[in-house]
Amino acid sequence: MSGWDDILDPDEEILWQGRPDASLVVSAETVVTAIFGTAFAGFAFFWMVMAAQGGGFFWMFGLIHFSVGVAMAFGGFLRRPWQNSRTWYSLSNKRAFIATDYPIVGKRLRSYAINAATSLSMDEGALATIHFATQTYTHKGRQRTRRIGFHRIADGPHVYRLMRDIQRHDREQAQT
Repeated sequence: MSGWDDILDPDEEILWQGRPDASLVVSAETVVTAIFGTAFAGFAFFWMVMAAQGGGFFWMFGLIHFSVGVAMAFGGFLRRPWQNSRTWYSLSNKRAFIATDYPIVGKRLRSYAINAATSLSMDEGALATIHFATQTYTHKGRQRTRRIGFHRIADGPHVYRLMRDIQRHDREQAQT
């Protein structure tokens, strides 16, 4: 495949490519965040109206709070679909690839080895999620672990079987 020539190993081939579903998802977390964001923006708007009655430009200090509230109200619903619309997945006979293309950040391609030691799990459903790696990071002074995988894919069981086949082949190679 052209475009993969400088990325894949000589004995590596692409088995599957896909994208996460980019439709809007409503969850309890996004609804609670939207309610809080709406209240936050509403209070900031009320404050700006009251401050504007005093004259001058002091009311403009409320714009940042109003903007944050609006971002919270809508961002929870729109962030994940937007990210998913800019994400691509590929699976080779050795690695899983996650490519993203975000404004300002640019294009990124990350690869994760799939072998006998890889811990695989699948969250089943109409849109499955397959986890195959973890990333540890620090947030607000606490270490957290994020699961990495192919999120919200329509052909999850098929991709999961392909990954299990890769693991089986890797075990067989290790035994010979």
